[in-house]
Amino acid sequence: MTKQVYVITGGSGGMGKATAELVGNKGTILLADVSEERLIQTKEELAAKGITDVYYQTVDITSKVNVAALAKKAAELGVLRGLVHTAGLSPTMADSKRITEVNLVGTGIVLEAFLPLATEGTAVVCISSMSGYMAPRQGPFIEVLKQPLAENVVDTMEQFSQGNPGAAYSLSKLGVQLIVEEQAWAWGERGARITSLSPGTINTPMGRQEAAQQKEMKTMLDITPLRREGESSEIATAIEFLLSDAASYITGIDLRVDGGTIANIAKVKAGENK
Repeated sequence: MTKQVYVITGGSGGMGKATAELVGNKGTILLADVSEERLIQTKEELAAKGITDVYYQTVDITSKVNVAALAKKAAELGVLRGLVHTAGLSPTMADSKRITEVNLVGTGIVLEAFLPLATEGTAVVCISSMSGYMAPRQGPFIEVLKQPLAENVVDTMEQFSQGNPGAAYSLSKLGVQLIVEEQAWAWGERGARITSLSPGTINTPMGRQEAAQQKEMKTMLDITPLRREGESSEIATAIEFLLSDAASYITGIDLRVDGGTIANIAKVKAGENK
């Protein structure tokens, strides 16, 4: 029987690891990340929890050669059942150009490489962010965001972010949502689904780094209706649902898992809530 393969980029991160724990009993796991050391550690942690059908590969998602090799490995392991694209950079981790290159162009590269592997029942979940809802939803950059592999995308988006890593992050994550909408038809033609998921303030190493260096993160938490951070496991359960047959008629959408932060922002600005 052909194995069902779940590929997780950013596989050694908090959300990637939590997702691997949930889908590890459904098929073969292929983890991808930039650090081999962290990938080895993650594989060992999963093995300690009884998840042993795990492979890994070091990948820079901005490299078409690297990503093509990852897709080739996935095809060798079996049939692509799920692709979970969590790899990305937050505002304190890089400059604006690199953030756009990884979050936006990298997403385009991953999806382009894996589309030929899609078949009936394949599901893709790309991690966006509630920050994508804080970017303007109209303007000349919208069409640019939808085409992440077009020429000079990074330089073009730099004009809109004006070198601000936070702005580049929000725009790149809006881009992830738009790319999913744009590509729903192409994946649907292969019987596959593609969605994005926008976490809010989540208790992960990346989230903690942002909270420590950006006071805006505390402000976001203060206006979150559920009054707490989310956990990696809460993102993973939503991802597991979107990958599953229970979500078989869901594609081309973004699911916010943010404790209600975005829903409350407009009211806060209007002075209705805290």
